[in-house]
Amino acid sequence: MKLADIKGFTSATNSSMLNDDAFVARFEKIPVRVFPSAAAGSLAVAEKIVSLIKERQLSGQNVILGLATGSTPLKVYNELIRWHKEEGLSFSNVITFNLDEYYPLEHDHQQSYNHFMWDRLFKHIDIQSQNIHIPSGSIEKDDVAVFCRDYEKKIAEAGGIDIQLLGIGRTGHIGFNEPGSAYNSKTRLVTLDRLTRNDAADTFNGEEHVPHFAITMGVGTILAAKEIYLMAWGEGKAEILAKAVEGPVTDVIPSTYLQNHPNTTFIVDSPAAAQLTRYKSPWRVGPCEWTNSMIRKAVLWLCTQTGKPLLKLTERDYNDYGLSDLISSHAVFSKINIKVFNDLQHTITGWPGGKPNVDDTTRPERALPFPKRVALFSPHPDDDVISMGGTFARLVEHGHDVHVAYQTSGSIAVSDDDAIRYLDFVRNYEKIYGIVEPKAEFLYNESTDFYRNKKKDSIEPAELLLVKASIRRGEATASCRYIGLPEKNVHFLDLPFYETGTVKKAPAGEADIQITMDFLRKLQPHQIYAAGDLSDPHGTHRVCIDIIIEALERMKEEEWMKDCRVWLYRGAWQEWEIEMVDMAVPLSPEEVVIKRNAIFRHQSQKDGAMFMGADKREFWQRAEERNKNTARLYDKLGMAEYEAIEVFVRYEVE
Repeated sequence: MKLADIKGFTSATNSSMLNDDAFVARFEKIPVRVFPSAAAGSLAVAEKIVSLIKERQLSGQNVILGLATGSTPLKVYNELIRWHKEEGLSFSNVITFNLDEYYPLEHDHQQSYNHFMWDRLFKHIDIQSQNIHIPSGSIEKDDVAVFCRDYEKKIAEAGGIDIQLLGIGRTGHIGFNEPGSAYNSKTRLVTLDRLTRNDAADTFNGEEHVPHFAITMGVGTILAAKEIYLMAWGEGKAEILAKAVEGPVTDVIPSTYLQNHPNTTFIVDSPAAAQLTRYKSPWRVGPCEWTNSMIRKAVLWLCTQTGKPLLKLTERDYNDYGLSDLISSHAVFSKINIKVFNDLQHTITGWPGGKPNVDDTTRPERALPFPKRVALFSPHPDDDVISMGGTFARLVEHGHDVHVAYQTSGSIAVSDDDAIRYLDFVRNYEKIYGIVEPKAEFLYNESTDFYRNKKKDSIEPAELLLVKASIRRGEATASCRYIGLPEKNVHFLDLPFYETGTVKKAPAGEADIQITMDFLRKLQPHQIYAAGDLSDPHGTHRVCIDIIIEALERMKEEEWMKDCRVWLYRGAWQEWEIEMVDMAVPLSPEEVVIKRNAIFRHQSQKDGAMFMGADKREFWQRAEERNKNTARLYDKLGMAEYEAIEVFVRYEVE
């Protein structure tokens, strides 16, 4: 089971609204098809393309495809490749025009879209090279205007684009049409928005290396396509997608221009759809099935709209904000208020491992057995303390047998400079103390030579990856030691999918699942904590949680699993919505400091870590702010006032 399928994991999967197009159309100005996963949505798009190719082949006609790059369309391209290799589909009648290209950038640069398209699609199918058109990032600037006019002419001469694939950027851009782009704009050279360059920083090994310009099809060029599919995956796209679909048409969000296109469909997964009205507040769209989770969702939403705590909501508040149906369907408003208040209050516990010798009827975690064996999975060697450092420390303090399993080495997140400094320290140690067979000197010299000539696509030698992994291991062990965890309870799984030597990772495989199963079977924990972080922009968290869930699904009939609860914590990228919370662990000011100091042990990830994402605050800063914001939200809802709160969602292995 994929994480996107987990009941209650996102607002989108929580909705029980009747799927009535007439109701939905009140808010959504573009048709949106929501799929349980990116894979399912990509398959649907690929099927549309394959169907048109086959249809045109029967009549001897060409198909003109407008193609996009980046991670969004990758599964579509993989499916097209499968159709060619396994089903014998020919692409000889396909002509392609790509949306955009960075400028200036050579065709063979590892981050060029020219390289991307050949690497991820064209070299794997039988498309004719003369039928492939990609904007050039290597032409002289004086020639760009002529090139762009010719690009438009070639599209027109081919008969216009039949199917255009799009993604959506955080600024709402389509192609590289940034805010301010005109609806009738054509192919041209544009200046990239700072946010767009920031999003590309990791792939270019720093924002300073991201080109400032790009050549892109214009909005008008895109809107001239006969059919458009815009794809969006993950919670990171939810906010801008809702604006594109439900907001007014504006050049501030160029994707809103698609509202005026007669044949556009948005293909999205459940997390990306989470901010659409039909999922965020479905009672505004149409009839709801008022389950307990939907009642909590609606009443907490009402609190945010009115600015009132739970027990101060009035009958008029319910009526004014469209929730009269809830009152008429269930009970008087005051009983609903008390029900949700008690429900939320019962999520709060200072005993995440369960409190012994008490009635645990309304507690999120059972009292017995006590102490418990606990497996805490951490995708990278710092996610444990960043995401649930306070709860981690509390579990250790309460005497539970806590075991931390670091799923990946995290080696690629160690800078080359840190690796060199580490080796420099070791070689000097060997010199000072007269080590008979010094090795660090040789490795130091080899490393400096490699890093001096390193290219973006260079595969890092195994010896250097081991050095970087050793740095992360030492930091993780020091962090656990600070919390009070014995070193024998610190485990490094080094899952193979991660160990490619490059930023690009391999798909999860059977070996990854078996390593995870072996660890769990040996420990047979009563509690499992895992990162349920769909917003991780680099994808490692997603792969790691899918591996865990696949392992649990395979072992669910084993005896020890009958007495094991699985808790998902939110990673470093985004906090849980309170409506989804099953367990909330409050932290005192002193415990916030303990958590901060545990994070500080990961020195290679401080002061400008390599993969910070769009949020440039250090991980300890964003973690503290989110934990404190959660506490403020609980306070505003009428709960006790805490310094900070870490929150968890329970996953049911069915």
